[in-house]
Amino acid sequence: MHLDFLAIITAFGLIFLAELPDKTMFASLAMGTRMRPLYVWFGTSSAFIVHVAIAVGAGSLIGLLPDWIVKLVSASLFALGAFLLLRGSGGDDDEDAEVKTVTGFWPVYSTAFMAVFISEWGDLTQITTANLAASNGTWSTAIGSAAALMSVSALALLAGKFIASRVPLKTVQRIGGICMLGLAVWTTVEIFTG
Repeated sequence: MHLDFLAIITAFGLIFLAELPDKTMFASLAMGTRMRPLYVWFGTSSAFIVHVAIAVGAGSLIGLLPDWIVKLVSASLFALGAFLLLRGSGGDDDEDAEVKTVTGFWPVYSTAFMAVFISEWGDLTQITTANLAASNGTWSTAIGSAAALMSVSALALLAGKFIASRVPLKTVQRIGGICMLGLAVWTTVEIFTG
């Protein structure tokens, strides 16, 4: 196995910049306000590693999946996340009630994993990773891409924790739910606008 450090840095830089404005970063941020951030990070990171492996190993297979089905499932997961966040935020009349969060490693891990795993199919970063692997070597590209994706997820979760410590949790959950609902609508629109 030969590692090319320039290829690692190139993959990291390109994927990091491409993932920053991505909907997955916002989904990670929203999940981090309601769920234990470290568990969310393990779930998102695992999903990213699987996607990087798929992109590097068989990037051309991504094109075989019908795009509208991937986006429909992704929109449904975002809508479910919005429902859970908005339902959990409660009404103004119980402002002093304690807000329950999703706990336990496996429920949080599996929710984060599935949200990222499904929504990242055919994503720009996955396609970019496949293209980089074709010209820069598979291991170097895989390391750089995975590190970039995991870093963006960690940044989103740290931002979520910072915001949650300064803003009332119910407000954060409402905003997170509205963001997730927006992502669901955005992804649904992408089905029809292609």
